[in-house]
Amino acid sequence: MIDASSKFQASLPVSSDYLIQKFRELGIAFEVFEHEAVKTVAESKKVEKLFLSSADGGGHIKNLFLRDAKKKSILLVVSQDTKIDLKMIANLINCKRLSFGSSDRLFDELGVRPGAVTPFSMITGVKNSVELFMQLKLRECKLLYAHPLVNDRTVSISVENLTKFMKEIGVRINWVNF
Repeated sequence: MIDASSKFQASLPVSSDYLIQKFRELGIAFEVFEHEAVKTVAESKKVEKLFLSSADGGGHIKNLFLRDAKKKSILLVVSQDTKIDLKMIANLINCKRLSFGSSDRLFDELGVRPGAVTPFSMITGVKNSVELFMQLKLRECKLLYAHPLVNDRTVSISVENLTKFMKEIGVRINWVNF
């Protein structure tokens, strides 16, 4: 069965290896960590010892693929322990009735499988008009930790370099305070 690990990255529209090579081509500083596959925040907390702690400036995130009532797709990136209130978020980002996108739509629009959702999936999402919203407090982090399109690797990257990458691929980050 196909899963979200690097073992099946060739089946993705953009492979993890390609993404990492793109970082190098753009001169973006990053580090890759290999670890067991993690699909949820609870599972990812088991491998957090590899990374800078939240108290020391590590940005440990969760990523939510959402749709609004007009079928607009949204990628929401927040600190991993943020409590999510879809009604409040919908009001904040000026949408009506947010709900979670299906795994089929996730693959079609962001090119990843459940458990590997990441801001880096905007490399595919930008072509599908997905909007990226990130929690403002993540800008204060020294490093952000995100999957590079697969869930058995994590990339550490500065906010500045993430922003540079997004600009290079034509993505505008909408920073939201909540």
